[in-house]
Amino acid sequence: MDVSLADALYPFVEDGRVPGLVAVVADTDGEGRYQEDVAVLGRQAVDGPPMTRRSLFRIASITKPIIAAATLALVEQGLFELDEPVGRLLPELASPRVLRAPDGPVDDTVPAVRPITVRHLLTFTAGLGFPSDFSLPFMALLTEHLQEGPPDPQGRPDPDTWMERVATMPLLHQPGEGWAYNTGSDLLGVLLARAAGRPLDEVLTETVFEPLGMVDTGFWVSADHRDRLTSLYRRAGGAGGLELVDGPDGAWSSPPAFPSGAGGLVSTVDDWLAFGRMLLARGEGPGGRRVLSEASVTAMTTAALSDAQRKAGGMFLDGQSWGFGGGVDVAPGERWREPGRYGWVGGTGTSAYVTFASRRVTVLLTQVMMADPSALPVMEAFWDATAAAV
Repeated sequence: MDVSLADALYPFVEDGRVPGLVAVVADTDGEGRYQEDVAVLGRQAVDGPPMTRRSLFRIASITKPIIAAATLALVEQGLFELDEPVGRLLPELASPRVLRAPDGPVDDTVPAVRPITVRHLLTFTAGLGFPSDFSLPFMALLTEHLQEGPPDPQGRPDPDTWMERVATMPLLHQPGEGWAYNTGSDLLGVLLARAAGRPLDEVLTETVFEPLGMVDTGFWVSADHRDRLTSLYRRAGGAGGLELVDGPDGAWSSPPAFPSGAGGLVSTVDDWLAFGRMLLARGEGPGGRRVLSEASVTAMTTAALSDAQRKAGGMFLDGQSWGFGGGVDVAPGERWREPGRYGWVGGTGTSAYVTFASRRVTVLLTQVMMADPSALPVMEAFWDATAAAV
């Protein structure tokens, strides 16, 4: 790289914009040669213990690609099909109603003209999720009725009770005809558990975590590992500009009522790196153990939206389309963009991408919440640094 990751990112820790961070950019040539640059900076909390490479972070929306991969693994096992209507496993969505107009009254609806499929959930085209226009009346239903928003593991009811609420929701648009953020991954989490007949964490362990050695990834942190859990902050006007949101003994210290497939996981830089390297190897994990077929990885990481659907994504999809569970670069722009780059960002200050052309995985984990990527300059500095060659 032009400069090391540590040199590029240290100023953000030095001036207190983030208490600490862990980041990696890893390259492989596909012939066994591997090199990486790692930055481990700052502390796990303001005035807390030093950050380590094994520090645990609430990874928020970079949970979504992991849920997508588990979904495809169950498709390969034959538990359901990509284009199967979800009504068999999610009967609450068997006969949805659709808003007559996205900006209209939430009780003015028409019948859906086609069923919601698993593919619609993966591509966020089912009709449930955040619109790009937050002023729509539909937003209140998402945030108040479904409690969609920042990760809140203890703030939601159990999945079946949550699905009862989903059953009363109108769709923002006809299935397959628009794009709306986030809720599709939460619905997939419920679908996976019902399809497998086991809790979501067990499904993820069997399909993704155990094959890849992701021993530190889960929906909560037990007492014997809590000394590695970073504290989560939001920007505020107080001293240092940071306000504590959640500490090691907070919301992630016990099993959640609702394990969120959209953003509930805790992980480490090395665990997500293992997941990214599996995608880069087209589904092959350590020791040749196959997690997904090459066809599934291709489907997952290929842009799946029409121009109209990308436009509907607004600020969420600036320069990107959407594959299964993650964004796909399709438009030129900042130098870190590369056609086909797949991944996403998390609202807790996380970023993870796989760039197939240059055979690179990049992961950044911080602990300061953000409203959007531009609200956290450390993320753009990380992307800019990782655009250079290792």
